[in-house]
Amino acid sequence: MTSLRFILWFLLVGVWNTYFAFVESLGMNWGTMATHPLPPKIVVQLLKDNGIQKVKLFDADFNTMSALAGSGIEVMVAIPNNMLAMMNDYSTAKKWVDKNVTRYNFNGGVTIKYVAVGNEPFLSSYNGSFVNITYPALKNIQNALNDAGVGDKIKATVPLNADVYDGTVPSAGRFRSDISSQMTQIVQFLSQNNAPFTVNIYPFLSLYLNEGFPIDYAFFDGSSTPVVDGSITYTNVFDANFDTLVSALKAVGAGNMPIIVGEVGWPTEGDKHATSAYAQRFYKGLLPRLAQNIGTPLRPNQYIEVYLFGLLDEDYKSIAPGNFERHWGILKYDGQPKFQIDLTGQNRPITLVPAQGVEYLSKTWCVLDPNGNDMSKIGDKISWACTYSDCTALGYGSSCNGMDVNGNASYAFNMYFQVQNQVDGSCDFGGMAMTTTQDPSTAACNFTIQIKAAPFGSASERAPRVTVMILAAFILVLFFA
Repeated sequence: MTSLRFILWFLLVGVWNTYFAFVESLGMNWGTMATHPLPPKIVVQLLKDNGIQKVKLFDADFNTMSALAGSGIEVMVAIPNNMLAMMNDYSTAKKWVDKNVTRYNFNGGVTIKYVAVGNEPFLSSYNGSFVNITYPALKNIQNALNDAGVGDKIKATVPLNADVYDGTVPSAGRFRSDISSQMTQIVQFLSQNNAPFTVNIYPFLSLYLNEGFPIDYAFFDGSSTPVVDGSITYTNVFDANFDTLVSALKAVGAGNMPIIVGEVGWPTEGDKHATSAYAQRFYKGLLPRLAQNIGTPLRPNQYIEVYLFGLLDEDYKSIAPGNFERHWGILKYDGQPKFQIDLTGQNRPITLVPAQGVEYLSKTWCVLDPNGNDMSKIGDKISWACTYSDCTALGYGSSCNGMDVNGNASYAFNMYFQVQNQVDGSCDFGGMAMTTTQDPSTAACNFTIQIKAAPFGSASERAPRVTVMILAAFILVLFFA
């Protein structure tokens, strides 16, 4: 019996390590800009099933926070940019902290570690709208946390885009001249409160925005065009970008400030370089580095806290930056895996545990009726459908690009039909469309069936397979003890 008990215990440990070994510093961005977001309870279970122990939010939605309560998942809640001006009033900031932070500070509540004050508020595209209100908001929120008695364990930070600094080489990194004084204020305040600097780094965007950018420099598997900075040779843009920030911090007297990478990832649709194959290549390089605490040349052999962007695709996001913006998820809109990825950093050929208990609309699609009315207006109907749904997969370099006009029409009509929850009248388009129960998907192009827009908490709460496996192993151990 002793030997059998040992074997069973060994199997139990193996199950645990297989499913829960994880890059220590890794977190996940959970965005909800979707027409049919997954119910928060399903998402929290999804995070737990995949061993994800940290999550970064873009608001402090009550349903999301309630689902996270008792999960043990470490949370960064957020104040959207459109609320920064209100946070310049201390009493308002204090009320926000009371409502969205301290109310969850109880045994079995939400493990909040950070408050994100804004999201990339100094982007050049905002034309300075938030430049003069971000620092006062940051100061008021941290002071409110301090006054609430939680400031020692919950820190306010400002997630900033990497465009707040620049430099010809990493050692020449400096904060952008037009926001230098504001950045210095922010850095000094963060330092005084032992809070981290949060930066979003996107190697994909370096490639997307510069046609001449060397593609292999965006990844971690070697570069034929390295950047030489004195005695240091940089073979990837992530390290170079991170160390440019290190130099910029050093230039304002904060060279040892902790840095969080608030967002880093690779999209899988909407551009010729936004593919699952490239995403796999990127993560296969990034995750082992994080697991091994390799650090960067200016901060070698160091733990870097990183949040991948993102967990799920979001079909309601603005595509002003590019069609790829809706496709950053390592999972599809419904929580199903896109590609193999090993979050432990061991590069095993495994896929993530999919979302459990997802409920879908009926297997009904909306397609072009070959006998429809007045096909001369088909272009207008496609444009109209795509205005109110997500047709980014039809764009150049995307999975559904290359279909004829009839295929484009069917795809656009179906996406609108699904967004409208397949309601009667949403598959008409002036007599050009019809419903079908035959899947029109091709090998390359998937025609979506949308998930049900279920109210919070109504999702099935079936025990995940991992929990069942562990429970079974425990029972066997006890039985044979």
